[in-house]
Amino acid sequence: MAAPAASLAALGPVLIANRGEIACRIAATCRRLGIPTVAVYSDADATALHVAAADDAERIGPAPPRESYLSIPAILDAARHAGARSVHPGYGFLSENADFAAACAAAGLVFIGPPAEAIRAMGGKAAARAVARGAGVPSVPGYDGENQSDAVLLAAAESVGFPVMIKAVAGGGGRGMRRVPDAAAFPAALEGARREAAAFGDTRVLVEKLVQRARHIEVQVFADRHGNVVHLGERDCTLQRRNQKLVEESPAPGMDAALREELGRRATALASAVGYVGAGTLEFVADADAPLAADRIWFIEMNTRLQVEHPVTEMVTGLDLVEWQLRVAAGEPLPLRQEQIRLDGHAVEARLCAEDPARGFLPSPGRLAALHLPEGLEGVRVDTGVRAGDLVTPFYDPLLAKVIAHAPTREAALDRLAEALRRCAAEGIRINAAFLAAALDSAEMRSGEVDTGFLERARTRLLLARAA
Repeated sequence: MAAPAASLAALGPVLIANRGEIACRIAATCRRLGIPTVAVYSDADATALHVAAADDAERIGPAPPRESYLSIPAILDAARHAGARSVHPGYGFLSENADFAAACAAAGLVFIGPPAEAIRAMGGKAAARAVARGAGVPSVPGYDGENQSDAVLLAAAESVGFPVMIKAVAGGGGRGMRRVPDAAAFPAALEGARREAAAFGDTRVLVEKLVQRARHIEVQVFADRHGNVVHLGERDCTLQRRNQKLVEESPAPGMDAALREELGRRATALASAVGYVGAGTLEFVADADAPLAADRIWFIEMNTRLQVEHPVTEMVTGLDLVEWQLRVAAGEPLPLRQEQIRLDGHAVEARLCAEDPARGFLPSPGRLAALHLPEGLEGVRVDTGVRAGDLVTPFYDPLLAKVIAHAPTREAALDRLAEALRRCAAEGIRINAAFLAAALDSAEMRSGEVDTGFLERARTRLLLARAA
């Protein structure tokens, strides 16, 4: 796709306010489009791959995230020093921070993401539920009110009926979430959720009815500044550990064209309701005890950024979502209309992490003495931000790489991804590749009959299968 030189050139240099594989991913698209980039790095990342992937680099502080990747003043200083014209936040860190988006705008920088007002409207789970109610989109029954007293929250839980889920309003990545089986367990769970929520600067929580066997389905949306909003199909992100995704796929098993259209309608309606711009994801929970149906799928939250799992959407649509972000930020209309977007085949992604499934998925920091990733396999893509010799520190997420497979059918895509994972190896740290391959080979995954608790329940069996 030919780029109008003036619109995209006006974005450069792009400061990438992130690290690891997503920073490398953004840099690659910018390089293809001829847009210069600036990396930022903490002291722990001075020699990291994402630094080498950019055209320029700026130090932003010590290793702890709050002193570097979460420091708005440090990142804005880096942007000024490097002469950046725009900022891409990636995912995580400051990507859903409305104050950061507003600070970028105030500094004369283009924020390659939604406006601060849209982040505020949808970035918090309680606020997003309120928008959904106004747009007529059904949410999971629950309480998201301002009264946060212990008594009111417990009464709300009893009203919707146990078991319930407590969620930090501003949380993410599974933090600030607690499953609560009964009233006796509620006080301790509430205290734990609030304690983790404090790390996000907001101790408010909401209470939702727990769908006991749940599937996690999300819809990718895109909007421009000209009033156009489209969806790019759905992703199934049901395979999780500790409420954090490990495997994602598109299309979702059991999804038909009519239901996809309905979920797409709900997602684009919500995006339109808040004047959304750029890439976003609407997350839904479905009842895994029954076939997918519109009346058994409920909205839970919106991620106002690019998702970790965006490559599976890219693989089935043939589109570069980072390029779409850049074009929208440059003021261009969306490259395609809804009727022009097609899904081709099936794609599955696995998150290769420095963690030990045998020890409850504990992170495995250390020196990455050697790393072997699958190369040259048909239909397989690898996005990584590390290389042999790197130090995997405890300061950041343990994600090492994303391995994505695409094929004409779901079965073939699962086969390709499992084979690719079996070719992954590392020395100096533990990785979860063999465990993930066993999960992909399981009868439950092959039949599509999984729920968000599957990996935890089947962990022992999958650990034995990986060693066979």
